[in-house]
This record gives sequence, C-alpha cells and structure tokens, in this order.
Amino acid sequence: MKKPAAIIMLILGILITLPGLAALAGGAVASAVGTIQGDGYLTSGSSRFSVSSFALTSPRADAIGDDVPGRLPFDVGTLRLRVESVTPDKPVFIGIGRQADVEQYLSGVHHSELLNIRQRPFRAEYRDVPGGNPASPPADQRIWTASASGTGQQELTWNITPGAWEVVVMNADASPGVDVQAQAGFRSDLIRPAATGLLVGGIIALLIGVPLIIFGAAGLGRHAARPDGGRPMGGPDMGGPDMGAGAYPAAGYPGTAYPGARAVPEAVPPPQPSAAGPGGRPGYPSSLFGELDPGLSRWMWLVKWFLAIPHFILLFFLWFAFAITTIVAGFAILFTGRYPRALFDFNVGVMRWNWRVAFYAYAAVGTDLYPPFTLKRANYPADFDVEYPQRLSRGLVLVKWWLLSIPHLLLVAAFAGSTESVWRWQSEDNVLGATYERVSGPSLLGLLVLIAAVILLFTGRYQRPLFDFILGINRWIYRVLVYTALMRDEYPPFRLDQGATEPEGPGDVVPTGGVPPAGAP
Repeated sequence: MKKPAAIIMLILGILITLPGLAALAGGAVASAVGTIQGDGYLTSGSSRFSVSSFALTSPRADAIGDDVPGRLPFDVGTLRLRVESVTPDKPVFIGIGRQADVEQYLSGVHHSELLNIRQRPFRAEYRDVPGGNPASPPADQRIWTASASGTGQQELTWNITPGAWEVVVMNADASPGVDVQAQAGFRSDLIRPAATGLLVGGIIALLIGVPLIIFGAAGLGRHAARPDGGRPMGGPDMGGPDMGAGAYPAAGYPGTAYPGARAVPEAVPPPQPSAAGPGGRPGYPSSLFGELDPGLSRWMWLVKWFLAIPHFILLFFLWFAFAITTIVAGFAILFTGRYPRALFDFNVGVMRWNWRVAFYAYAAVGTDLYPPFTLKRANYPADFDVEYPQRLSRGLVLVKWWLLSIPHLLLVAAFAGSTESVWRWQSEDNVLGATYERVSGPSLLGLLVLIAAVILLFTGRYQRPLFDFILGINRWIYRVLVYTALMRDEYPPFRLDQGATEPEGPGDVVPTGGVPPAGAP
C-alpha cells in the first residue's frame, strides 16, 4: 500500500470512528436512562427553596421550538413538578404559563427569579426583583396552562410544547415568604428510540471506521519500518516534505530558524534494544535515547509548547489510532500468540513521535531542534525503539495491561500525574473530622523540567545530573507503556536508569510469561 493511501485511510477511519464511539456512548447512556425510567419518571432529589418575596419563578429561557410549524407529530416529553410548603398545612400554588403572560401578572410585584442551582452542598441563587403586592391570588388568573394548588404535596404534570414558558411557585393566598420543598421529574417516549438509533449508528460507524484505521495504521507501520535505501534517516512520514537528516530547522519551517536557536550536531541514533546486557542477564527490550544539546537557548523553552501545537494535534489522532490498534493486537495475541508486525511498527512509531515531541517541548526540553513529522527513526537527538517479540503469552494479554501493571501505574501516576489527593483534618463545633480533597499541582516530572528550565534561563546551562534524572523517569514511563500496550511480556524493572542512553550494565528484567528473550539464562 502506498503511503498517501495509508494516510487517507487512517484519517478517514479516525474521523468516522470518533463520532461512532461518541454515538455508541450516547446510545448506551440513553439506553440506561430509558431502562431506569421504565414507565415512570427520572426524578431529582427533593430540595428546599426559600425566598422572602411573593413569588419564585424559573430562570428565563429562550423559546423552545417556536420555528416549528403547528404541533409536533410526537410528544417531546412530560415534566412533573412536586412542591410542598415547609410550613405544615400552608397551601401552595404552582403553575406553568407563557412567559409573556407571567411577566405581565408579576409586573410591579416583588418576586425572585431562580438563576442557578449548585449541588453538594445544595445552594440556590436568586435575582431579587423589587416591587409591591400582587393584585390577586395566582389561582384566580386564567394564564396557566397547567397548575395545582392546596395543602400538602401538590403535583403538576405538563406535556412539553413549543414556546417560551415559565414556572411560578407562590403561596396560594399570595402572601410573602415562599418556603417549599420541590422535586422535578421528566419522562419521554423518545429516549429509547433515540438510544436505539445512536447504538445502531455507532456500531455501523465502528464497522466502517475501525477497519480503515487498521489498514491505514498497518500501511504506515510498514513504511515506518522500511529502510530509507542507504540515506540518513529523516523526513516527515505523514506527507510533509522530505528534508533529510539534520535538516530540520529549529523553528519548524523550511529554511527558517528562531532567533537565538542553533542547530544541534548530528545525533547518533540510539543502539537497537538488546535482549541481553554485557553481564549476560537480560536487559529490557526497549530503548529510549535523548542527547542533551550543549547550546540550548535560554528562552526558547518558554514558547516550545506553542510551537509544538501542530504535533499535539496530530498526536491526538495518532494516539487514538494507537488505542484501536492495541485492542485489535490484543485479540490477535489472544488467538495467535503474535503481535501483528505492521501494527507493532505503527505503535512504536507513535511512541517514538511522542517521545521526540516530549523531549523537545515539555518532558525534558533537551533540544531546540524542531521534531520531525515522522513515525520512522530519524537523525534527531531523541529516539525510541522496541524489539519485536516473535511470540507473546496469550494468557498475559488478559491481565498484564491492568492487574500486573498496578504497581507501576501507581508509580507512574506519582511521576507524571498532575493531581494530588490529600486528606485534610478539620475541627468544627468541637468535632474532629476529615475530608478528602483533590488538589491540583505540577507532577514530579513537570516540576523537575521546570526547575531545569529556570536554571537554564538564568545561567545558560542545563544541569546534567538533573537531565539524567529526568531521562530516567521518562525511560521508566515508556517501559511501562510498552508493557501495558501488550508489546512485550517482560515485566518492567523497578529502577531509574538515568542518562541519555540505556545503561550498559546488566539488567534485572523479571519475565512474567511467554517465551524468554534470546540470550536469557
């Protein structure tokens, strides 16, 4: 398959699959809602609304369906409202009328308009409209499309129709001080048909889009693994111009460079991952490489995240395709014990592309050289590779990506997570209690990169020990990614292998199943 055809198939597959998944998720939610609804209503909790004015009105809303000629051929749904005065045996009134009629009745009357409702804890926000007393009790008006009045719990049901409507809650005698418990419910016969339509549409979209993604990814994977015929590796792989090795300008545009940015020397490609270290014990079969540019610009790291936006957009779609191909590869491993080679090369290419962008923009800021738009290995000061496994354990596919990975995933979350959860102890009214809060903050990796960048800004030097530590964290993260993406059966080691290249000492990989790597004892 030619590269342009593979690119087109991948793009079409993603564009079809994304809305297909959204439709499928929406259909699942609507189906669950329809099941819960049954023949009754979806009902909210009972909440207290209390105002000192004569009336409480619903928020002002634009007209619904005014552009629909005549009556709709189906019922949109039914709204049910229940109100009860907090004061026992005090009669209340609830009514729904056209917005213009309600505003005319309440013109010059002191009332409160509901603006917003917040949950946990419940809090209602109102807009107070000054005025005087109403001219007559609400039940005497002929403006209500539906209404209920009396002591105890009052219930109102209303078939939703086009127009601008407003709900009014008052004391039945039009006295001031409305204090009620209210509950809302909704039901619609459209929920289940809509759920069915979304499910069917989503399934059809997936049946079309997923094969396109697989064929497109396989085609690009074959091209990513294909040698360049003897020339240095480099050049965009997603349809951009082929600029050759060492020709990527620092700003990312042909023939231009940002002020102060300098081209780095030609980077030596990282060694291929080896199944055995010099000590004879197996080393981890992935290789993460990053060479620090000795002449980094002091300030360019401030804008690299902005310059990398085109990469972020492409990587969003590539990672989506990565997820689809990983699921398909998981089924292939389960039935055949082999990872489809073309999909493997594509997924390695996505991880390689992501690492180059991360090394440039946010996870190391170790070079000013703009990353190439390619899945292939390139003459760039950052690279990544994984050794292809000839056989993989079928059984491990079911557990290694979640159960066996839990210890590593917890550590990776500590390294790269952006949110910390904390317990906060507090004392109120002489009662000691604890609350669980989520506090946003920088990850350990992000904090280390920021410290290194600030030091660079003021000294013009990137601290090498800090760089080596940052590379070790990234190496750990990518090894876990390789394992959870089903690409290897060897369990990632619990260690920080610091430095620009993979360590030369013996490894301590713990096999978790499948065929041991070549050269392993």
